[in-house]
Amino acid sequence: MTVPPQLRHAESLIRTIPDYPEPGVLFRDITPLLMDAAALRACIDAMIEPFAGEFEVVAGIEARGFLLAGAVAIAAEVGLVPIRKAGKLPRPAASVSYALEYGEATIEAHDDITDGARVLLVDDVLATGGTLVAAHDLVTRLGGTVVGTSVLMELDALRGREVVGDVHALFHA
Repeated sequence: MTVPPQLRHAESLIRTIPDYPEPGVLFRDITPLLMDAAALRACIDAMIEPFAGEFEVVAGIEARGFLLAGAVAIAAEVGLVPIRKAGKLPRPAASVSYALEYGEATIEAHDDITDGARVLLVDDVLATGGTLVAAHDLVTRLGGTVVGTSVLMELDALRGREVVGDVHALFHA
């Protein structure tokens, strides 16, 4: 997939770290991108663009998804609902559990999504798709309607798009 000219510099800032957090993994480090305000702004604008005017809430997925979701929410002038790992929210929350390769994980969100609210899901990376599917289920359980999913990067070899469906990804690796 071709990266638009306004995003080429941003893509060049994402570092690939071999064997992190474990041998055989190629970790995509977005922190250099976060240090370049113009490149970050270009990414935020591009994450919003296909969904502009269609959403009233951003749901950001822990942890690096928070960094992008907060910026998306501010730029779009809408609210932000954090989707967190189990046990991290201070008041009662709805939860969804999903399968991992070796076990299970649970994500939670407060009931701040009103019935019928149009929600944009935001995360940093689409890998296998399990977390994004669970986040979609969680938003739906809370009464919201997911109008789209926007991620910074899609790891194509892990085929998460086959699980998640339509996803707006700025970069592919």
